[in-house]
Amino acid sequence: MSACKRLVCLVKQRRLWAPTRRNVSTWSPVGTAFNARPHKRQDFFEKSVGLFGVPELSSPEGFQAAAKTALRNTERLVGRACSSPAGVGTVECFDQLSDELCKVADLADFIKVAHPDPEYREAAEKTCIEIGTVVEKLNTNVELCQSLKKLLDDPKIVAQLDPDTRRVAELFMFDFEISGIHLDEKLRKEAVGLHVKLLDLNNAFLIGSHTPNRIAKAAIPQHLHMHFGSEGSFIQVGGLHADSPDDLLREIAYRVYLYPNADLLDCLEELLRCRYKLAKLVGYKSYGHRALKGTMAKSPETVMSFLQLLTDKLSDRTKKDFRMMRDMKKKLNPRNPELMAWDHPFLSGVLRAERFNIEPSLYSPYLSLGGCMEGLNSLFSQLYGVSLMSEHPSAGEVWSEDVRKLAVVHETEGLLGHIYCDFFQRSDKPHQDCHFTIRGGRWCQDAGRYQLPVVVLMLSLPHPTKSAPTLLTPGMMENLFHEMGHAMHSMLGRTRYQHVTGTRCATDFAEVPSILMEYFATDYRVLSQFARHYQTGQPLPESMVARLSESKKVCGAADTQLQIFYAVLDQIYHSKPQNRSTTEILKDMQQKFYGLPYTPNTAWQLRFSHLIGYGAKYYSYLMSRAVASMVWKQCFIQDPLNRSETILNTLRHVFMQDGSEALRRGAV
Repeated sequence: MSACKRLVCLVKQRRLWAPTRRNVSTWSPVGTAFNARPHKRQDFFEKSVGLFGVPELSSPEGFQAAAKTALRNTERLVGRACSSPAGVGTVECFDQLSDELCKVADLADFIKVAHPDPEYREAAEKTCIEIGTVVEKLNTNVELCQSLKKLLDDPKIVAQLDPDTRRVAELFMFDFEISGIHLDEKLRKEAVGLHVKLLDLNNAFLIGSHTPNRIAKAAIPQHLHMHFGSEGSFIQVGGLHADSPDDLLREIAYRVYLYPNADLLDCLEELLRCRYKLAKLVGYKSYGHRALKGTMAKSPETVMSFLQLLTDKLSDRTKKDFRMMRDMKKKLNPRNPELMAWDHPFLSGVLRAERFNIEPSLYSPYLSLGGCMEGLNSLFSQLYGVSLMSEHPSAGEVWSEDVRKLAVVHETEGLLGHIYCDFFQRSDKPHQDCHFTIRGGRWCQDAGRYQLPVVVLMLSLPHPTKSAPTLLTPGMMENLFHEMGHAMHSMLGRTRYQHVTGTRCATDFAEVPSILMEYFATDYRVLSQFARHYQTGQPLPESMVARLSESKKVCGAADTQLQIFYAVLDQIYHSKPQNRSTTEILKDMQQKFYGLPYTPNTAWQLRFSHLIGYGAKYYSYLMSRAVASMVWKQCFIQDPLNRSETILNTLRHVFMQDGSEALRRGAV
């Protein structure tokens, strides 16, 4: 961005934002953008540019037009791929074909869950299904597959390909293989049918997993009504209230929110049956074997060995953590001392706070959202030579007026892409912290330029007030760093092909850059650069940061064991049919891999939305954490701001390679 444009952007920003009071120094433009409340737009004559600057998306009906354009371009590219001579151009054509569909499908995938207007959400959902159906048909298109096979079967052509092009060609062929391209026409049609059916089942399960449960008001003590939503004579329970100090409130929320829904149970059972049937149809032992081919782990057997090894190593520490929680519950509630699943998150927090005095309210004044964004900006500048610049979105470009837009600018290469920050609480907005790829980066051969990536980060933070900016707890701050790690992965992974850009790497490596960022979030050498009291400007004391870091070790084994239980459950669900219900499997695995008793008439698996996007791959968080730990210890533990050439080379592998390739090259 030119200096002139930056000045114009800054002037616009100063008109738009009313800064919250800061006594010691002024916020930077990035800090101002996130520490102030937006003024409502008053320019009624500004023409809408459409969501994310896509003109068609100025209205819900535009999704249909965008899909038609993408499908028209898809037909053209399929024809070119099938008729062009085999070579690098074939792979470039495949990548462009993938990009045409992903640009519409990924955008729609975000809008269907995030847009406040139900008409937009419905239109986006229809588009997701339409594009998804086309993708599955293309994955069983014999003529299209033959054009790629012709390339890969010719040793002379393969020898001329650069490593990245060959890798992407093999990945596209892998997509054909796991979709059943080798089957006869009848079985291929059956495979496509199963894929399409799974699109509907996935969508239904995702919606159901986030839908609140209802219970009659009379069934809940009057003094607890205020904690839940209300609908006539019913109470709506939309979450676990896991951090509440009220034992009864946690128990009621747990029992009601996790109460089995018969239709959703049937949906999950059918989803798992279809996944298994599809896997068997295309030649795999189970859906887990199909899903894990091409990952770092390679097979379900490797994953289960990894999870069992972790369990064995953590066993004594996990038992000790649960003993501490039981003792704390006896202390807090002598009349009901039994440790239950709804106690774990709260009591582990109490133990940390008691032992290290890390009450979140003591930290929050030092962790304003704007201050944390300034800290991230400084960190990225020192590590990667990248700056975050606040931009003024055009009319119709964003789906809510409190969405902030950032340009990511490199010190020598210029603009790298855009991040849309949907950080604040909003009704009908998912409560999960998420990263969405809207458009992947790729080199556009025809245009002779790089297609800049666009991503969205979604959090659920409180809005700033007239008297104070948004103040984060240490956990919120860590989540912010985690999600910004995903965003930087998308911005810095400037791959030639969008098929492998950013988080589109191997699933069990995708979390490495984001988990790596969590280490920076608790290192005093990093925090000291930005963690200052929003009123006085006093720095966060080093002793408080030290206590926060040490507190993470308290109940860490039990917390990890809970994640192991989830990962094991995911593996068992995606293995061969068990001839028992998903709830019976849950009860069994909870006893073997967690340790706290199963609560009758609950079905936690119906809230396990990661079964959709991470089916048979939930272990990825644990494996990525192990890899991120190695990177931190090898590269940053001595100096978190180290920018040596050796460190930069390691980071290039982290951002631009899939996990197995990075490990093979010895980068991590």
